[in-house]
Amino acid sequence: MSEYSNNLLAIAREVQATESKLSLIAETTGSQFLIQPNSEKICLFFHGFTAVPEQFALIGKAFYQAGYHVLIPLLAGHGIAGEWNGDNPPPLPEDPQIYQEFGRHWLEIARSGGKEIIIGGLSGGSTLAAWLALEYPDRINKTLIFAPYLSGSNKVVDLFVRIFNIYFEWWQDPQVASFGYDGFAMPALRVFLDMGTEVLEKAQTQKAAPMLIVSSESDRAVGNREHEKLFNAAVQLQPKSWYVCFDDVWDIPHNMMTQAEGNEHVDLLISLTLAYVNSDATWAEMVTLCDRLKQADFPTAIAQLNLHGRIASAMATIMGIIDTSIEKLRD
Repeated sequence: MSEYSNNLLAIAREVQATESKLSLIAETTGSQFLIQPNSEKICLFFHGFTAVPEQFALIGKAFYQAGYHVLIPLLAGHGIAGEWNGDNPPPLPEDPQIYQEFGRHWLEIARSGGKEIIIGGLSGGSTLAAWLALEYPDRINKTLIFAPYLSGSNKVVDLFVRIFNIYFEWWQDPQVASFGYDGFAMPALRVFLDMGTEVLEKAQTQKAAPMLIVSSESDRAVGNREHEKLFNAAVQLQPKSWYVCFDDVWDIPHNMMTQAEGNEHVDLLISLTLAYVNSDATWAEMVTLCDRLKQADFPTAIAQLNLHGRIASAMATIMGIIDTSIEKLRD
């Protein structure tokens, strides 16, 4: 094993030893690590608010098979077993600095020997990833932002989150798996609403690491308009940022990382993500490519635009989704 791989393995064992002393919800609740014997490519994923690392196991495996180390740490205060309720809410942080220091810590671990750093997250985890992408754009190669929590899908709900300190329980579809806590104290969610506001403000003036922002019209939890707002700001300063919004026909829910949580098209999502990571085109070039594909097939369009080697071949099968996203932004 390389020195970097040995160091990562030692960190993974230390974290797992520490977590073994905690009372976790289940054996699969703790941090997950996939360490290559010799690689300088690494992915760091942050799971969603109230969830656990298992949420990223499937995409983590895909990146591992593509030659990346994969780190999926358990977020602070998450995954702890207990009789949680309004009188005894789960121990989720109510200070954004706790998450931000957590993110910095793991980014530095990834950078300790990594030459290609990919970070990503879902919902609150992607809000943290976006914050890191704006704070440390030169330390991150690409950022994968899945359904970021920048605001809720309803402004009244946002006001509710900002004002009330109640205990809230998620509504659960009995046909869909649930990872993590069933409920939370509202100030714990407010942390991410505030961080999302900061992300949107910073994106107006600060260059971010390249971002793939993934949204869904079937997402009832977060505000898609804010996703567009983040993209429109980010792409002005970082032209290699992309935006993909899945149409309602795909029926992709907010918790989009696993089939167990209701995404029947998770393989498509993973293919899109890998294609983005393996591409080097700007968003403007993607727009031009989509327009050219209306007159030519994929290989011809790639040759005509001199994009050979800069667009992953897997992108050919999902250009229709990219084109739909472009039209949504034009509207």
